[in-house]
Formats: sequence, structure tokens, C-alpha cells
Amino acid sequence: MSHDVLATHGPLRLFQQVQSLIGADLAESEQIFDRELASWQPFVAELLEHLGRYRGKRLRPILLLLAAQACGGIEPEHRVLAAVVEMIHTATLVHDDVLDEAATRRHVPTVNARWSNESSVLLGDYLFTHAFHLASSLETTQACRLIGRATNLVCEGELAQIHERGNLALSEEQYLEIIEGKTAELCALCGRLGALYAGASPAIADDLESYGRALGVAFQIADDLLDVMGNEQQVGKTLGSDLALQKLTLPVIHLLAQTPPGEQAALRALLQNPDPESRRLLQARTLRSGSVDYARARAEEYAQFARRRLTALPESPARGMLEDLTEFAVRRTH
Repeated sequence: MSHDVLATHGPLRLFQQVQSLIGADLAESEQIFDRELASWQPFVAELLEHLGRYRGKRLRPILLLLAAQACGGIEPEHRVLAAVVEMIHTATLVHDDVLDEAATRRHVPTVNARWSNESSVLLGDYLFTHAFHLASSLETTQACRLIGRATNLVCEGELAQIHERGNLALSEEQYLEIIEGKTAELCALCGRLGALYAGASPAIADDLESYGRALGVAFQIADDLLDVMGNEQQVGKTLGSDLALQKLTLPVIHLLAQTPPGEQAALRALLQNPDPESRRLLQARTLRSGSVDYARARAEEYAQFARRRLTALPESPARGMLEDLTEFAVRRTH
């Protein structure tokens, strides 16, 4: 799909094409997901039914399955692994909503908003433990080792972000290090697992891991832009949480760097006393300063890097869709 087509028709066309190529495999991975999590406890079943409404882009299982298809074909192990990475991702969403005090996700109340923080924490734990139980059902321990390492890095990234809340001196380098862990590492894992379980060479597996990591960084920068500039009704989740929790993201880091010394105190006061009016003023400042354009350009740089990692793969519909995912990551509006 050309960049113009993606811009004109949006992600719907892309995901229709993804559905036509790997839809059956994706559906089977979702059935595995549901079977693994099924519970006889009525309350757990109710929570899981609600969680089903969180299912959105399914970027990570799609990435894993497309990587497999691009490397020679999807095997039964890939469908299991696609379910595993979606469980891990969903667990991080449930926990993130507690950390961010978020009230909505995918246009529905979060688990913490509808029930309690305790329910959310335990539900996230339930997802994590089932993910590792399911991964252990494969014949080798390779996937468990890789998944365990990636999940450790995700948690390290989240812990680092919590530690840096309110740090108005956070550098772009530190920010990128955090998001490479908390978001990009799971995408990198998907690229590597897709390649390895399709029998790809170590070099190709490295390329697809690098592709996934760069895609994840581009995706997170775009997500951070939405948190500052997005429309809550369109995006479908609570926005402004980064500002409310004083988590510095790339557009704000750039804005601080571009603000003249005489205006620094006023900007810092905005960041340290977040409210709806602060967010409105911050939106105006990030636009005027060029910080929005800067962050978008950085996301595009990572998207271009990701596309270059695919050049060793033979031409195929799956490779083309992996290329198009990089455009989706930076151009999306929700």
C-alpha cells in the first residue's frame, strides 16, 4: 500500500489487507487467548468479558504473524505466541491504567474505574501468569526465555518512568531509553519470535527484532503526541495523563529545550500544576515552538529505520504490510 493510500483511507484499509492475509491465524490466536484465560469464577469471568472490549489494534500479534509469514510461513507455535504477547500487552494496559489513574480505554471504563485498583492489579497478574503458562506449553524453552527477558525490560522501563516523574531535566536520550523498554521491547520480541519460529537465519531474526524495536519507538512517540494534542472522543481513552502525572514526553522535552530562559519559569509552573487549562496552554505552546513537528519528525526517522531493516527479506505481501505498519504507527489518530 502506498503512503498516499494509507493517508487517504486510514488504517482501515491496511487492517482489511492484514485480515485477508493472516486473518484466520489471527482468529485462531484469539481463540487460544480466550481458552487459556477462561475461568469458572464468575467475577473473574466478568472481568475478562469486560477486558474483551479493550481489544483494539492487536498490533503485536499482527506484527508477530506478519514477521512469520514474511520469513517463510506461519506455524502452530506462532499462533500460540501471538496469544502470549497479546496477554502480556493487555496486562501492561491494565496496570498502566492504575498507574495513570485512567478512567476510559477504547471508549469503555477501565477496570480500575469500574471496579477497583486491587482488581486491576490482580487481573494484570492473572494475565502475566497465564502468558507464561501458555508459553511453557511449547516444546522448547526458547520462547519462555526471550519472553521473560523482554517482560523484565518492559517492567524496568515502567519503573524508570515512574522514578523520573516530575524531572523537568529529563533528556531526550533518557526518554528514548525508557520507551525502548516500556513499549518497544515487546514489539522487538514479536519480530524475533516471528522470525525464529519460521526457521529464519540469526541475521534475519536480528533484523526483525530491530524493526520491531524501531516501530515500537515510533508508535510510542506518536502516542505521546496524542496525549498532548489528541481529541479524547476520537482517541477513546483518557488523555492528558502524562501531563497530569508529570511524565515528560518528547514534545514537552523539546519544548523545554526551545523555551527562552525568561519564559522557563512560566512553562515549569504549567507543568508542575497540571489541569485542563494547563493542557490547553501546553498544546498552544508545543505547536508554536515546533515541538509537535519535531516529535513527528523523530517518529518518522524511527519508522524509516524500521523499513530499512526489512530489505534483506524477499518481496512479499507480508513484507509490504510490515512496511505499511511503520506508516500507520506515525500517522494514526487513535
